[in-house]
Amino acid sequence: MKKIFLTLTLFSLIISCSDNFVDIKNEGTTEVTDFFKTQEDAMQATNAVYSFLRSWENSAFPAQFVLGVPGDDVEKGSNPGDASFINSYDNFTYTVSNDGVRGYWIGQWQAVNRANQVITNVPNIDMDATLRTRLVAEAKMLRAYFYFNLVRIYGGVPIYDGLPADGNYLKARNSAAEVYAFIVKDLTEASQVLPQTYPAADLGRVTKGAAMGLLSKVYLYMKDYQKAYDTSNQVIALGYSLDPDFNHLFRPAGEFGTESVFEVNCQCSAEFGGSQYAEVQGVRNQFGWGFFVPTTALENAFETGDIRKELTILREGETTPEGDVIHKGDPQAGNMWNQKVYVPTSLNNSTCGYGSIQNIRILRFAEILLINAEAANELGNTSVAITNLNKVRTRAHLGNTTAATQNTLRNAIWQERRVELAMEMDRFTDLVRTGQAATVLGPLGFKAGKNELFPIPLDAINQSNGLFTQNPGY
Repeated sequence: MKKIFLTLTLFSLIISCSDNFVDIKNEGTTEVTDFFKTQEDAMQATNAVYSFLRSWENSAFPAQFVLGVPGDDVEKGSNPGDASFINSYDNFTYTVSNDGVRGYWIGQWQAVNRANQVITNVPNIDMDATLRTRLVAEAKMLRAYFYFNLVRIYGGVPIYDGLPADGNYLKARNSAAEVYAFIVKDLTEASQVLPQTYPAADLGRVTKGAAMGLLSKVYLYMKDYQKAYDTSNQVIALGYSLDPDFNHLFRPAGEFGTESVFEVNCQCSAEFGGSQYAEVQGVRNQFGWGFFVPTTALENAFETGDIRKELTILREGETTPEGDVIHKGDPQAGNMWNQKVYVPTSLNNSTCGYGSIQNIRILRFAEILLINAEAANELGNTSVAITNLNKVRTRAHLGNTTAATQNTLRNAIWQERRVELAMEMDRFTDLVRTGQAATVLGPLGFKAGKNELFPIPLDAINQSNGLFTQNPGY
């Protein structure tokens, strides 16, 4: 019999999807049937979903393997022999057996199952009704985010709307269109319940704006430009604004500011333990491991006068605005790193490792403006598109765009996404959704008709009892 256990200390779910795995109850765990009894249980289970956002799988190596390195803005850092396997993601030679392909897949499914625990069990708890409804909405919003990750990377995947009543997790893959419809449903329902703001103690919990903002991005990927435009307009009306200081935006003082739409709280605490998002990218031998560094292509993508160039790329020998001197001449370290994840020495809390306090900005208001601009342009409303594109450019100390036609404006908006969202794990999927991947990434090894998606991991194929089909080309 398959059983699901909820670990009360780490809130990790152990889910057996195959009878080949032996069901052994871990020490220190509680069966789900003995949990989900109280309001505190509901809160702990929902917090377990949030904890995955800062996990190794979602913010460190596996995520960077599939969302970062395959684009043309990020490459493997450190010395050549250190974790050389990362190169396979840069040159598109990864296989069905690669650990990153498997790690990201497993991690996202663990998160989906955590969300489904809440969605299935919390409605049955005798507790404050308003809080109960809100926690289920939070779980739906987060489940939609994890499914969005899955469908962008692997294509169609099985849909589990809650825990299977019969305990059977063996299902065929749904189509990508069906998965997108499921995501839209989750985000729409969540946005109707979630509050617009929370008190300070609850910063990091998903809001109405986060659900609607992610929904507008989902519509953009679906090429439903009217809904992307309408939904992003609703987000704009909620009162977000650009942080006038691009550097401040990414420092600890800028966390949960006016530009924050969907942000992961990575406070270093006994409950949450920070994250390794900044550490794996930090300056090697000074602030971190030195992986996932900016490429020369990214460096060259910025226009002259764009302040984002030097505030995105941290260089050897420079002195940061906060007074840290970046070491120079270390042959093992490289010479450029991601400045967006830099945490000043004076603010670092070493209890959880370097940069563990650095929040992860999943969705910013600048992107909402660019989503709105792209959708407006595709609908033929170039004036609105130009207005919102220029708002982002003005913050970067750039002049207004010179693009005037739909086609030139389209390319200008795509270019603005590249430099505004640089190293925020959007570039690869942007290239795929806009049809630019074969042209831009072809010289790196990208093959059209294959590398738009990653393979379904081999063990998932084997455990599906023939229900899974592999993605083309693998």
